[in-house]
Amino acid sequence: MKLDNVFKKTSFSTAKRRRGPDVPAGLLRKCNKCGSAIIAEDVKRDLYICPKCGGYFRVHAYRRIEMVADEGTFEEWDQDLTFGNPLSYKGYEEKLESLREKTGLKEAVVTGKARIDGSETVLGVCDGRFLMASMGKAVGEKITRAVERATKERLPVLLFACSGGARMQEGIYSLMQMAKTAAALKRHNDAGLLYVSVLTDPTTGGVTASYAMLGDVILAEPGALIGFAGPRVIEQTIKQKLPKGFQRAEFLLEHGFLDGIVERPRLKETLSRILKLHESQKGYSAGDAAEDNAAVCKGGVYGEITCSRKEKEEPDAWERVLLSRSADRPTGVDYIEVLFTDFVECHGDRYFADDRAVVGGVARFHGRPVTVIAQSKGRNTKENIMRNFGMPSPEGYRKALRLMHQAEKFRRPVVCFVDTPGAFCGLEAEERGQGEAIARNLYEMSSLKVPVLAVIIGEGGSGGALAMAVADEVWMLENSVYSILSPEGFASILWKDSTKAKEAAGVMKLTAGHLKQMGMVEKVFPEPDRYTSETLKEVSIALDGEMQRFLEEYALKSGEELAEGRYGRFRRL
Repeated sequence: MKLDNVFKKTSFSTAKRRRGPDVPAGLLRKCNKCGSAIIAEDVKRDLYICPKCGGYFRVHAYRRIEMVADEGTFEEWDQDLTFGNPLSYKGYEEKLESLREKTGLKEAVVTGKARIDGSETVLGVCDGRFLMASMGKAVGEKITRAVERATKERLPVLLFACSGGARMQEGIYSLMQMAKTAAALKRHNDAGLLYVSVLTDPTTGGVTASYAMLGDVILAEPGALIGFAGPRVIEQTIKQKLPKGFQRAEFLLEHGFLDGIVERPRLKETLSRILKLHESQKGYSAGDAAEDNAAVCKGGVYGEITCSRKEKEEPDAWERVLLSRSADRPTGVDYIEVLFTDFVECHGDRYFADDRAVVGGVARFHGRPVTVIAQSKGRNTKENIMRNFGMPSPEGYRKALRLMHQAEKFRRPVVCFVDTPGAFCGLEAEERGQGEAIARNLYEMSSLKVPVLAVIIGEGGSGGALAMAVADEVWMLENSVYSILSPEGFASILWKDSTKAKEAAGVMKLTAGHLKQMGMVEKVFPEPDRYTSETLKEVSIALDGEMQRFLEEYALKSGEELAEGRYGRFRRL
């Protein structure tokens, strides 16, 4: 499946993504996003989306539940839970009573349990009609109780955030709900359970700074306003005009804080896929593979099994370097598409940006959920530039490590595809800690308590490659290379002459054959005479069979055994 099929952005402009009210009552109204006349009933039938501009209207909590939950499965919890007026704020109790009468809600969040395409989950949905879904004690208490019950019943949590932030009328009581909800989610996390956060328009203030941004997976609706301080407050504070699109969902995705933006018609499908990928896989064995693998050329691994190949002169080291860099060689994305199903791509390092040189997410391998991470150079010039020619920045390594930690939490194996000329060396990469990011990956990967497999599919350049190859086993394709740095760099440093790169390649022993002989890698897979995405299947069949063997063997080991074995592997080198 295509990687862009899971999360798609809408096409409406930033100028049209302004704050809008609930869909008004009555037959004909004016869309305050585009100014068009719209029929209210049509908007309701179309998931509260303007048929003219595609702008999103806010959705009432119970309607949101109808949109994502299986019919008749929602069981509401703590419906009557309320809180008083702790600061004796004038007019607050009257305001609450008025809103309760108007909305039919007792408070600004609805919680309970439901099923989504059969998957059971605890559900919490904020309703902006009730004091802009600000978080007072009752809201914090309802969310905390829901999370605690989810932890006790070992269920995932799905929260839809929509809030103006903390509830001013409750003062310090409101502030304490940030810590309370975060603490409950930490216990839920430590129990190894899934939390999905969906951010809708607007999600601001103390809600953003607590439960909204703590999801294992964080999604947002297109154009949603998301931020700690609101745009007006920021502008008044710094006396500057903010750029278009600032604090919108698209801005947060670009800056590494979201896993994806999901259009409303695709939301239930996406949530269902995420929930099912995180359900326990009882009784699964890697031997439950598809029958077509029985016909696999048992082949492909040097020193063990061989595939039929034409007699030809073997390339020398420099020729293999050139083959590893070939523009039409399969990319990391190609391997994901061929070897895995149900891939859900996750974005961002949660600190600064989403590095497109590293593609990662959750997928299935013959039914088994796995975390798959690939360095990818791109398939054409446009993609090469977008993916920075496969040279990750610090945020790429931090994204990879975030996904590995998530895999450890959910006891998923990790499969890494390595293909980089090296980590990006630029001013901005150094400013953001390139060395620290690589070092942190080596440090953390050494003790991950889930199986880790690394496959070098092209260039394995220096620490930029090693940062994704601290694994239980490291495999290489026949014409891939793995080295301390490029032959050009080697020649330049040692011989002060980068033109001697070909000679350097022969000295460096960077080919798969050499590295297998030295015990640096466990397996080497032959390639077709001309290796492209069209001939990838020949290699993928062999990879598929060996990956099944790997997962079956390493699934029998405890986390401590895996970490100890990985330590021993590198201790010997």
